[in-house]
Amino acid sequence: MDRLKRLVPFLKPLLVLALFAIALRVLQDTLAGYRYRQVLAYINTLPRQQIVLAVVLTLLSYLVMTGYDTLAFRYIRHPLPYFKIALASFIGYAFNNSVGFSGLVGGSLRFRLYNAWRLTAVQIAKVIAFCTITFWLGFVLLGGVFFLATPPEIPPSIHLPFVSIRLLGIVLLLPAIGYLLWIAIRRQPIRFKQWEFELPSPGLFLAQVTTSCLDWILAASVLYILLPVSLPLTFSQFLCVFLLAQIAGVASSVPGGLGIFEAIIIVFLVPFFSASSILGALVAFRAIYYLLPLLVAIVLLAIHEIVERREGVAKAWRIFGRWAPGLAPQLLAFTTFVGGAVLLFSGATPTLPGRLGFLRRVVPLPILELSHFFGSITGAALLLLARGLQRRLDGAYQVTLGVLGAGILFQLFKGGDFEEAIILAVMLFALVASRRHFYRKAALLNEGFGPGWITAIILVVITSAWLGFFSYKHVEYSRDLWWHFQFRADAPRFLRASVGVIAVLLLFSIQRLLRPAPEEPDPPRIEEVEHAAAIIVNEKNSQTNLALLGDKPLLFSPSGRAFIMYGIEGRSWIAMGDPIGAEDEKQELIWQFRELCDLHAGWPVFYEVQRQNMHLYLDLGLTLLKVGEQGRVRLEDFSLEGRHRKWMRYVLRRVEAEGCRFEIIDPGPVIEELRVISDSWLAEKRTREKGFSLGFFSEQYIRRCKVAVVRRGDRIVAFSNLWEGAGVELSGDLMRHLPDAPNGVMDYMFVSLILWAKEHGYHWFNLGMAPLSGLENRSLGTIWNRMGALAYRFGENFYNFQGLRQYKEKFDPVWEPMYLASPGGFVLPRVLTNLAALISGGLRGVITK
Repeated sequence: MDRLKRLVPFLKPLLVLALFAIALRVLQDTLAGYRYRQVLAYINTLPRQQIVLAVVLTLLSYLVMTGYDTLAFRYIRHPLPYFKIALASFIGYAFNNSVGFSGLVGGSLRFRLYNAWRLTAVQIAKVIAFCTITFWLGFVLLGGVFFLATPPEIPPSIHLPFVSIRLLGIVLLLPAIGYLLWIAIRRQPIRFKQWEFELPSPGLFLAQVTTSCLDWILAASVLYILLPVSLPLTFSQFLCVFLLAQIAGVASSVPGGLGIFEAIIIVFLVPFFSASSILGALVAFRAIYYLLPLLVAIVLLAIHEIVERREGVAKAWRIFGRWAPGLAPQLLAFTTFVGGAVLLFSGATPTLPGRLGFLRRVVPLPILELSHFFGSITGAALLLLARGLQRRLDGAYQVTLGVLGAGILFQLFKGGDFEEAIILAVMLFALVASRRHFYRKAALLNEGFGPGWITAIILVVITSAWLGFFSYKHVEYSRDLWWHFQFRADAPRFLRASVGVIAVLLLFSIQRLLRPAPEEPDPPRIEEVEHAAAIIVNEKNSQTNLALLGDKPLLFSPSGRAFIMYGIEGRSWIAMGDPIGAEDEKQELIWQFRELCDLHAGWPVFYEVQRQNMHLYLDLGLTLLKVGEQGRVRLEDFSLEGRHRKWMRYVLRRVEAEGCRFEIIDPGPVIEELRVISDSWLAEKRTREKGFSLGFFSEQYIRRCKVAVVRRGDRIVAFSNLWEGAGVELSGDLMRHLPDAPNGVMDYMFVSLILWAKEHGYHWFNLGMAPLSGLENRSLGTIWNRMGALAYRFGENFYNFQGLRQYKEKFDPVWEPMYLASPGGFVLPRVLTNLAALISGGLRGVITK
């Protein structure tokens, strides 16, 4: 079962790979009679007026897209100026169209911009939801109407579960008709808990339909204009094909529908015109409608970030510098990966004839052959090194510098490809300038590759191979081809380079497979707990004593001077607190834990981490959420004097008047008596033992601690085991008493413990964390902060949030924020559910005592 769970994260990438491979196969079969140079020839011969008209239609399309957000702001009745609406809308849709990922990237950017302009989280959510509905409303209406009116014939090469597109048209029309009827019949707003969503008026609905339909028609018009002029196909027929291709692209989950969209267009249009011309038009369409707006959006976003902070161009570098520690490794990893893909694609396509003549005069043939071969090997190496750069490895940094330098020379000598050489040179300069961000000394070959990385590498290699075989399909294969060395022998060079690339990737994969399998996480052995106990002795944070429970696996640093304790629930690998031990090993130990999670396809999570260590988790790309506040009593300021401490003096007098006294003892001789008290307390409270971040009664665990007891006569009526923090901090863990113990015995225990700690030279007494305490329900706060604040305020039926905070407030503690570091987005709710289940001993324990 555990092995099957590990395969689950790979299912979606495998599906994406399968769909992409099918699309390439379809393109290969359709383009069987055409050559690579015919595609380039069509692009080069596109009339200037067609290109200009396509650019104009693209601008009009993105202008119409700003209408989505404009209507949304009318819907929420917010007076944001149109210029700001247009800016956020254009940037969001430019990223959405190019990057895909179900609108997450574009939606996040629009959230970022609207939040900066003082919109609340609820308002932004309403705007994005309204825009999403509007965007697809026109699509389903156009698709439904045109699929019913002028359905295209389904080519024999496409196998669908229905014989006519008309059925799909009916399916598309149903949600549009349902939405219209809902608006016409229902007048009251939709209420969801404390939120309220008004239905748009009929006039606003009509504006939604008009805007969305116009947008889709303009988008289709861009491609239609770039197709051959003599295409014997009406625009209505073409629009059906365009919408069908969009459906396939979205359903495939491939970013931007790349490959899938093109395959559908070519298969449907190839009966009317040459496939090479259609593919050339599609390449031009991608450049004009997707790439050009994306580049403009990146520039506009950069300008906005500078202007928004009222910084001049001279200060822009300082703005970048503040964000660089978190962004630089990610950005450089991405550009390195893209650079590797560019080199592979360059090695798979023919050398330009004009440059080949120049190279013949200045470069010997052996140098050209070796440069082409190692240029492709360089591309494969960059795909692998990008992962190391993302993980901030010093070794990956050093090797990448050498590979980029060599790659520049290879590109110049293999085909005079100065464009690729310039790209590599810019990447090399950026990498040199970012030296300080790559500090990890871990082994490069030990880095894990998750499902996403593996999929991306395979996609690039498959695309490169397809591009090469398409470019040289006119070359007849023979065994002698492998040993054919000439200046114009591009096809043999591609074959040899492909084998080299595959060999490098296979050797790397075999090396990974032959590594010792990662050990399955098990509860720690006795010697591991002893080792952890020796490290904890020097820790000032008393909460580190949780490791002595022995219920959590322990991950030690290579030197054994630091460790992380963690638990596993579902795909969440949850570390309890910050790393414990030597300061200089904590950062690398966090990365070591991240790599362990990757090997098991898990999510790295850190629970109850402190503010001073936040930067360590931000480096991993994790999201930080405040989960509560920890209360600590400053003992040098603590006394029983003063009016506000009157209750403490009263508790001490009253409990001692009943014959009780406070002692610190060794638990060994009374361990069975303590067990009876613990069992009685659990039975009285009708609850069971928790775990992970909470202690539980275990004889082996209790024997490791000092124990504070309250005796009435010779009989123990209450106890608490103590956590010590290197003589600096003291804390009580289990606080349990007999049912017939005097009233206020736990208050007596707390006050006595604090006085004892002060008397014995401790500086702090730790009261533990108050969950969700300190979260504020502010309009500009994050959704998590607002939901947490509401749960703290109204969730008393499930957990005594406010009561726990109020009880600890009686001791006048200093409150310190505690955080959860975890992956963000849609993963977060599952992480929180797993965390609750881990603490409560399963999901059943979350909803019961």
